[in-house]
Amino acid sequence: GTPNVSTAMAVREQHGHDESMHVCAPPDAVVWPHSVGQVQELAALCYRCRVPMVPFGTGTGLEGGVNAVQGGVCFDLSHMDGIMELSLEDFSVSVEPGVTRKALNSYLRGTGLWFPVGTVGTGKQ
Repeated sequence: GTPNVSTAMAVREQHGHDESMHVCAPPDAVVWPHSVGQVQELAALCYRCRVPMVPFGTGTGLEGGVNAVQGGVCFDLSHMDGIMELSLEDFSVSVEPGVTRKALNSYLRGTGLWFPVGTVGTGKQ
């Protein structure tokens, strides 16, 4: 419920595009889950009702992946911003999907580690 769900046009439009050249395609609703359990429940409900699901991080993508071309529900994961575990020994960190690069680097300050731009999914450290 409110404030974790919105059908306001301004909110839907904000979540219906990224930094790409693609025209805005807003979802039918935006939800802000706070836990993995809530994501699981929402995903199960969308699956049962055959409603498309669109994940949303910060909206900085360049591919148009957040455009809800068939409507549906946008899962804004920004409230899931916990840093779960840091292992200095193997240079790994477990984070929730709403953790930004800046927040992670702030957390890492003083450890000698940092997360640079452009290494996601490349396997390079």
